[in-house]
Order: sequence, then structure tokens, then C-alpha cells
Amino acid sequence: MKLHRRSKNNKKPVIRQVLDLIPTFILRNSIRKFQSDKGCHKYKTYDQLVALSFGQLGKCYTLSDISCGLSISSTFLEDLNLKQNPAKSTMSDGNRQRDYRVFEDVYYQLIGYYGRALTDKRDRTIIEEVKNETIKLIDSSTVSLCLNLFDWAKFRTAKGGLKIHTVWDDTLGLPDYINITEAKIHDSKGLASQVFPKGTIIVEDRAYFDFELIKQRCDAKNIFVTRLKSSILYESLEELDLPDDKDQDILKDELIRFTSKDAKKAGLEGETFRLVSVYKADENKVIQIITNQLDWQARTVADLYKKRWDIEIFFKLMKQNLQIKTFLGTSENAVKSQIFVAMIVYLLLELIRRVYCKGKAAFSNFCEKVRICLLHYLSFEYLCSINGKVSKVVKPPGKTLFDLDKFPVQAEFPFAMN
Repeated sequence: MKLHRRSKNNKKPVIRQVLDLIPTFILRNSIRKFQSDKGCHKYKTYDQLVALSFGQLGKCYTLSDISCGLSISSTFLEDLNLKQNPAKSTMSDGNRQRDYRVFEDVYYQLIGYYGRALTDKRDRTIIEEVKNETIKLIDSSTVSLCLNLFDWAKFRTAKGGLKIHTVWDDTLGLPDYINITEAKIHDSKGLASQVFPKGTIIVEDRAYFDFELIKQRCDAKNIFVTRLKSSILYESLEELDLPDDKDQDILKDELIRFTSKDAKKAGLEGETFRLVSVYKADENKVIQIITNQLDWQARTVADLYKKRWDIEIFFKLMKQNLQIKTFLGTSENAVKSQIFVAMIVYLLLELIRRVYCKGKAAFSNFCEKVRICLLHYLSFEYLCSINGKVSKVVKPPGKTLFDLDKFPVQAEFPFAMN
């Protein structure tokens, strides 16, 4: 069986073109670092990356789906640089035994490699007062699991789950740190060991309000913006003036001091903080936002906390378009491998969407188009065209899939993994 190749398309299937965006040296560095191919003669790290990526892009629910999809033809396997179609048992062993950190390392290397290109094409809301500052958004997402199958993922008495603790870089528009734990780990503890550079603005929700964590932020000279819990005791020191003709949703701006025993125990006695009360019309309620930055406008504090929805949207897109709720293996290593491969796929799709689609296509729409055309030999330009037409024939690429002037560094895209 041969696959039909249209004249104005690429000589490689869409999935291969996506994976070719991973430079050869990055994958080889990770393989060498974790010795992930040691003792493997058939199902190597590259093969596992292809299989799991196919499962993500094709939204496969089982290993059988992946094996069946990859075995469409010998031509397709050759174009993916696979020597043979991996069996279910082989993929299962690889997911269980190969260290998930090799895929985690690939993701972080890709962040560094494509960071400037992703930043240049990033379409984000600019807050004028902090436009040159480093902004990190922190949140977590819980994935429910069956405790009988995933016995390592403790959550409740009769329920299992895992929690994906995420640090979102606002400039990059992608997570730059991820920690996967059992769901029983509290949000404030999931990233407690993460240290941020001096001056970093950290935006987090109410779950991260913890006096010890606040003390840690202050000692590190970080600026935090979070919601105040309703049970927290404090005294008002001074009420600040509000603009008369604008920012009508900001009801109150004041300087406060914590008075609870826990605050004193954490060493926050005598520290002054800023409390901004904001009315949310869509929910018809008032929220209180606290920060240790005393000089900003109240509008800046409110807009920073509003930015937290960017990471919420990211979790939504991941769960809707990629496979991080249904897993191909039950071991902790298999689950983490699948999640980090999903992160790699998300980064590559977002890279293509920003560079070729110029951010015009919504991520979900673009992801669905890639999924439909996954086995076809179409170019990125053809996929990203709005009306499905291209003005000229797309020639097969030479050594790169992107024009080098679109990227800040010399690209080296692999077409084969030896």
C-alpha cells in the first residue's frame, strides 16, 4: 500500500515534520545524559518519542491505537525513520522502564533553544508599569486516576490522582518548570523548592497563600500577587486614594499588617503589605488581592492577578486537545513520560502556530487540523493557510523546515536518528 502524495505538498508526513523541529543534538544530549538507550536494540528513545507523539497528535486511547496507526504502510514507517512497527508489549515495557526524565530534559532544552523565537511571536497583553519585568504565573491542575490501577497516586481514601504543578512564563507564553506529584500534595508545597531570581513577579491564586511561603518570597526579594483568604486576620494601617474618573471596579486600596499568630510565627510581624479590593462583575463578588509591592497603581495589581487566567487556559487546552487524562500505562514512570511528551508536542505545535500561522489560528482549531492531516504529506504553509490554498508550490525543504532568518539561532533539524 502506498500513500498518495500531492504535487504541492511535502515529502514527509505532517507528524514527521513536527518531530523534525527537535534538533538532533538536543535529543542525543538527553539520551547520553540519562543513558536511555543503554541495552536497547530495537525500541529506542527516538522510537518511543515518535510513538507517544503519535498518540498525542492522534489522540490515541490505547497502545493498540498507536500500533495500528503506525502500521498503515511500510512507506509511512520509513518516512518516520522507524525500522519496524512497535508492538504493544514493546511500547508498554518502554513506558515502564525508560526514565521519564529524558523527555523532561528534551522539553527544557527546547525551551532554551526556541525561547527567543517563541517570545518574538508571542501575542500577549502588556501591562505598562511592569512591561519590562519577569512575570511568573503559578498554578496546578489535578488529574483524577483510579486508585486500584494507579496505586502510587494517593489522593483520597478511595480515589487516586496526580497534580501538575506549573510555573508559566508570561514572556514566553509556555510553562518553564513542571513538577508532577501525588494529588494529596498541597499546592503551596508542590513548588516550595523552586527559587526565583530577585525581582521576579509571582502571580498565584488563593491556594498558595501561606505565611511561610510569603516570608520566602519576601526574603528572596520577589514580588508576589495573590488572593487573601477570608479567614486571615489583619489591621488596616492606611487607606490610599483611588482615581476619580476610572478604575470603577477597584473599590478599596489600603496598607495592612497581619495580626495572626501564624503570621508572627513565620516572621511577618511588623511587615506592611498592600491590599486591593476588586469587584468582579461577571461573578458579582469582591475579591481581595494582596501584594508586597507598595508603589504600583492599584490597576496594575488588579491586571496582574487577572493575568492568572493565562495558565488556566493552558490547562484547558492541554486537557481538551492532548492526552493527559487517559494514560497508556499505569506506572508512575509511564504517566510522567506521557505528560512530558505531551508538553513537547504542545511546544512544537505552538511554535508552528506562532511562526507559520502568525498567531491567527486558535490553538484548538490548529491542533484539530494537524490531527486530521497527521498522516498526509502536507506542508506547514498549507496547513496554516486560512482558506486551504497556497499561492505557490511548496518545495521539499533542504536542511531546515523554517527560514533561518525567522529564528535567532542556527537551526539543525534532524531528518534521521542514527
